[in-house]
Amino acid sequence: MVKAHKPSSGSSRSTKGAARSQSKSQKKKTFPPPPPPQRGGVELVDPRVQAQLKVYDEALTLFHQQKFARAKQELETVLEGPSKELADRARMHLKITEQRMKPSLEKNPHTADEHYQRGVAMMNIGRWDDARESLDKARKAAPKADHIHYALAALDCLTGEADSALANLKVAISLRAENRYHARNDEDFAFLQEDPRFTELLYPEKDGTAG
Repeated sequence: MVKAHKPSSGSSRSTKGAARSQSKSQKKKTFPPPPPPQRGGVELVDPRVQAQLKVYDEALTLFHQQKFARAKQELETVLEGPSKELADRARMHLKITEQRMKPSLEKNPHTADEHYQRGVAMMNIGRWDDARESLDKARKAAPKADHIHYALAALDCLTGEADSALANLKVAISLRAENRYHARNDEDFAFLQEDPRFTELLYPEKDGTAG
């Protein structure tokens, strides 16, 4: 009778090792693919979503700058994009924007800040005369408030009054130096871009008069 050949212990270990190795290799293949890149829960793979997110970011920047009319336009554009999550966020900010664009008609402003807020609201809906009236009252109530002079300078640019815009901006910068850097990137001052006085005011280091 032929006896069955008993495999050696080394052979058995080799077979078990190969089985484990094969099992591991099979397990590696079952790992799911990495999730698509996200930002705040919004997938960014689709280029249309990336474009939608860019518009949303621009809208928020305008919103924080209190440029509500332009922010409203950008937010409405976001609503048409493919990402429902971004559209929901835009819809929420759109409601706030529309509320802030409505001037307070229920009570007359009394404090400098109330006059300022009303003036900015009037600017955002293109009512320049009403905006100037409110901002002038705000400046009279708080002559050292740099943001009021800055808003008046922006209003002057929007109405084409270069000399007044430069004068108000100069005061705003003297009261708070950071306004110089804000004005460099503020589109409301596009009217003055070609005026050498505007360049001298915003970039004094070029002629050694910074300080």
